[in-house]
Amino acid sequence: MGKVRGVARGTAVVGAVALLATITGVTSGTAGAQEAPEVVASGLNNPRHVTIAPSGKIYVAEAGSGGDAVCDFAHPLGTFSLGFTGSVARVVGDGSVERVLTGLPSINEEGETLGPSDIAFKGNKDFVLSIGIGGSDAFRESCPDGELLGTLVSGKVGKDNVKLFADVLANEATANPDGTDIDSNPVGLLRRGGAYVVADAGGNAVVKVSHKSVFSTVTAIPRAPAPPPFVDADPVPTSVVRGPDGAYYISQLTGFPFTPGVANIWRVMPGSAPTVYASGLTNVTDLAFARDGSLYAVEIASEGLLNGPIGSLVKIAPGGGSTHETVAGGLFAPYGVALTKNAAYVTTGAVTVGGGQLVKIALD
Repeated sequence: MGKVRGVARGTAVVGAVALLATITGVTSGTAGAQEAPEVVASGLNNPRHVTIAPSGKIYVAEAGSGGDAVCDFAHPLGTFSLGFTGSVARVVGDGSVERVLTGLPSINEEGETLGPSDIAFKGNKDFVLSIGIGGSDAFRESCPDGELLGTLVSGKVGKDNVKLFADVLANEATANPDGTDIDSNPVGLLRRGGAYVVADAGGNAVVKVSHKSVFSTVTAIPRAPAPPPFVDADPVPTSVVRGPDGAYYISQLTGFPFTPGVANIWRVMPGSAPTVYASGLTNVTDLAFARDGSLYAVEIASEGLLNGPIGSLVKIAPGGGSTHETVAGGLFAPYGVALTKNAAYVTTGAVTVGGGQLVKIALD
C-alpha cells in the first residue's frame, strides 16, 4: 500500500476535484441564503495560496498548465509533462491581474497540475516561493529541466527570475520524516524571521529551513482514519500558520479515500508532539487567523473529494473543538485564504486553467 498512499498524499488531491468537475459540470456558486462572494479577479490558472504582502498588495500563486516536455517516469497517476507556465499574479484594485513572475516550472497530467503553490514575503519585494512536484527524486530527474520542482525559490518582485533557496525534495529523500516512501510536494509556506516553515503534503511532515538552507523537522503528522478496506490514510498537511500563542497550526487534507469529517487542524509547539486543535473537518487546504483569535479554514471539498468539488470557508472559534461555522459554502474548488480586517480573500477554481478566481467574502 506504500505507493498507493504516496500517490494520494502527493498528487491526487487536486486531480480528483478536476475529474469530478469535468464529470458533473459544476460551476461556482453559494448555497442557501448566503450572500454571494464578490469576484475580485478572474482568469487565474490553477490558483493556489493567496498572500497579502506587507505593502497590502494581493498575490496569488498559479500552478500553471504544464507543458509538452514529457517526464520519462512511470508515475502511478500517468505520464506528466513539464512546461514553464507557472506564475505569480498580483491582483490590483480594479480587479485586473498582473503576472509579476512568469516562466516557472509546472507539470500536468490530464488535469492534475502542480507548480507554484505559496509565496511568502520579506519586505515588499523580496520573496520565497514553494514549487510542488508530488513525487520522488527519481521522478524529478526524469523531467527535462525540472530541477526546481519540489523546491523553494527566492527572488524579487519586478525581476522575472528566481534562484534556488532550498531543496525540499532532497531533504525528503535524505531525512524522510514520516518514514514511508520518498514523496515530496512542498505547498504551504510560513516565514519566521530568516527561516521558512513548509507544509510538505507529499512528505506528510512540516519542516523548517534556515536562511542558510539547513533543514530540520518540525513534526510528522499522524495518519488519518479511513473506512474499510483501507487501514488508514495519509495526513497530507497543506498549510502552516502561526497562532496567537506562538504555536504552529497545520491544516490536513487527508489522502485517498478522502473521508469526510476526519481532517484535523494540528497544533504544534516547537519541540513537542502535535495535538488536535480542531476536528471534524474535511479536506482542508489553507488556514488564516483573525485578530480575535478565530481561525478560518478552507475545505476544498466539504463532502469529500470523491463527492464533488464544492467546498467552504469555515470559522473555528478560539479554543478549537469539533463544531464550526460555515461562513461561505458552495464554493467551486476553493484553495487559499488571506484575511483583512473585514473580509476573507479566497482563491476558487483551483483546478482550472483560465477559470480560477479570487473572491472576497465579507466577515462579521
